[in-house]
Amino acid sequence: MDKKMVPEVRFKGFTDAWELRKLLDLANMNARIGWQNLRTSEFLDNGDYMLITGTDFKDGEIDYSNIHYVKKNRFDQDKKIQISNGSILITKDGTLGKVAYVTDLPMPATLNAGVFNVRIKNENEVNDKYLFHYLKAPFLLKFSSEQSTGGTIKHLNQNVLVKFPVPLPALAEQNKIAEFLTNFDKLITLQQRQLDLYKKLKKGLLQKLFSKDGEKVPEVRFADFHDDWEQCKLGEISNITKLAGFEFTKYVHYSNKGKIIALRGLNVKNGKLDLSDVKYIDNSNFAKLKRSKLYKNDMLFTYVGTLGESALVPQNDSFYLAPNVALIRFNEQYIPYFFREYMSTPSFYLKNVLPLSSSSSQPALSMKSIRTFIIKFPNELEQKKLSIFFKNIENVITLQQYKINKLEELKKYFLQKLFI
Repeated sequence: MDKKMVPEVRFKGFTDAWELRKLLDLANMNARIGWQNLRTSEFLDNGDYMLITGTDFKDGEIDYSNIHYVKKNRFDQDKKIQISNGSILITKDGTLGKVAYVTDLPMPATLNAGVFNVRIKNENEVNDKYLFHYLKAPFLLKFSSEQSTGGTIKHLNQNVLVKFPVPLPALAEQNKIAEFLTNFDKLITLQQRQLDLYKKLKKGLLQKLFSKDGEKVPEVRFADFHDDWEQCKLGEISNITKLAGFEFTKYVHYSNKGKIIALRGLNVKNGKLDLSDVKYIDNSNFAKLKRSKLYKNDMLFTYVGTLGESALVPQNDSFYLAPNVALIRFNEQYIPYFFREYMSTPSFYLKNVLPLSSSSSQPALSMKSIRTFIIKFPNELEQKKLSIFFKNIENVITLQQYKINKLEELKKYFLQKLFI
């Protein structure tokens, strides 16, 4: 740190040094104390006094859509945890360090256990939005971890919170930083809403453009397609298999680095491959793993735990099949992308997967049952037309998600540079 305590990046016109203050000096912090704890039987579905919990936090704000309520005597019990617009809320149990700024409060509200109510002491000294953005950044959890005696932090103690150091510039500079970060958050929120709209549009089009159970044709079709869709069992148009455990335990050597990835069930999420947690098998005996080798457009299908997730292999010579995920390899005249989209529809899941899933804590499907899934499909030309259409929508969704990811990375950069 420089002798003069200043951030790396500043808005034009600000040159004064910052102070370092304890949170206790800037704000009051209160939470529901033990003897005041509420029983779930006291939660009401409606009323005149809202009860805010950490699960109501969403993207730095309060989501009022699933709020519980309490009776007046519980609201009146402690004025220090009655919240108002401008309150900063911090979770101290469960998911630690989640922060929300209260705005647009529709009625009186109090806090449930597990949440701090933080209120600034002097609005002429501290901008509450500035403090909110600093508390919402990773600095608080990092500080709490450093103060911990060891192990995973399971509780954010008030005696740690009060000591949390807050870098404080002059109020005018606080206002500028708060305005900038608030507008940046609004931009990310707008982009996220756009992404949600694209996903909603795709979901609606899937329901319209794919034939439902009991129907021979979909509700909406492209021009020049009039024939009924065919129906058959999935095993009649594809080869479906899995690996025996011994094939991997005997011939595979896992490592954390490499080029060849063994795809597991956890890598199949939301219609795509999630490669954030992978195991490499470059040093394995590939001559003995011919059944495991995956090719472009092979479909993976989860049959243990989370059932019915599917994804296509994007390229040759990079992936092998691990145990506990099924391989579906379609016959040559069928378009795998069409079937991946078709098998992601709610009607397919309700018709085929749900009735076969057990009520056990670890549901599973057999290969025999997957082969009996009922599939509907049009001729090859219409399959291609639908595949291209939905690929284009998916590309728009991917681009929008990429834009959001870049904005979030940029915000992290600014958080590091704008604060000390």
